[in-house]
Amino acid sequence: MSLALPVSVFAADNPDASFYKKAAEGGLAEVELGKLAQDKSPTQSVKEFGSMMIKDHSAANEKLKAIAEAKSIKLPTSPSVGQMATKTKLEVLTGKTFDKSYIKGMVADHKEDIKEFQEEASSGQDADAKAFAAATLPTLKAHLKKIEAIAAAQGVDAS
Repeated sequence: MSLALPVSVFAADNPDASFYKKAAEGGLAEVELGKLAQDKSPTQSVKEFGSMMIKDHSAANEKLKAIAEAKSIKLPTSPSVGQMATKTKLEVLTGKTFDKSYIKGMVADHKEDIKEFQEEASSGQDADAKAFAAATLPTLKAHLKKIEAIAAAQGVDAS
C-alpha cells in the first residue's frame, strides 16, 4: 500500500518549502489563465497581457524548477485547487464580463504575489529562494502596473 504525501511534505526539510510550492502553483496558474485570456478576451490589451503572462511566468517557472531540482525539492505540477476553481469560473464567462473578472483577478493576484515575493526576498532562509524572489519582483511589479493600466483604460475598478 502506498501513501500519497501532500506536496509540502516533499520539501519539508527546506525552510522555505511553502514559498517554493506557492510560487510554483502561482506561476502555473498565471500561464493557464494567460492562455484563457488569449482565447476568450475580446480586448487586444487583455490578449497581449495574457501573452505576457505566458511568456514571463513560463520563464520564471523554468528558473524555479531548476533551483528546486538542484535541491531535490518536488514542485507541484498544477495550480492549486483554488486557482483551478478560478480558471473554471473564467471559462464560462465571455466578452467584457470575462475581461472584468480576469483583470480584477490579475490585479489581486499580482498584489499578493508581490507581497509574498518581497517577504521571501527580505526574510527567506533559503539563499536560492531569496535570490529567485528578488530577481522576479521587478517583473511582478511591471505586471501589476500594466494590468492596473488596462483596468483603468477598461473602466474596471480593481482596487
